[in-house]
Amino acid sequence: MRPSSTKSIIFKTRDELLRVKIHQIAYFEADKSYTHLHLTSGQQFVFATNLGTIEKVLQNQLAEFSPLFIRIGKSLIVNFVYILHINLPHQKLKLGPFGEKVFELDVSKEALKTLKENFEQRITEKQP
Repeated sequence: MRPSSTKSIIFKTRDELLRVKIHQIAYFEADKSYTHLHLTSGQQFVFATNLGTIEKVLQNQLAEFSPLFIRIGKSLIVNFVYILHINLPHQKLKLGPFGEKVFELDVSKEALKTLKENFEQRITEKQP
């Protein structure tokens, strides 16, 4: 399932509203009680909310597109279609490419192992 080029998600706080097309979202990263949204353009936004709340917003607003976003451990939610490279020994996850740019994330070995299994399962399910 490729992200729709028109489907958007809205993030609201008391003082702000942000509308983002889902294909522009690379990943979300937890930072205590804040969440950083990283767009494919490299632009970032910070929300004063935890990753669990972001996960609920994704599920509620995106319906059939919510499986595009995968929770990885306690600190990340990534856009599945942008997973480029999973490296267990080095504990790295690469997302992209976004033009010349690739996001390289540090992820625990256990979380990466689970992600790799999930990724392989999704690929197997789509094959006839």
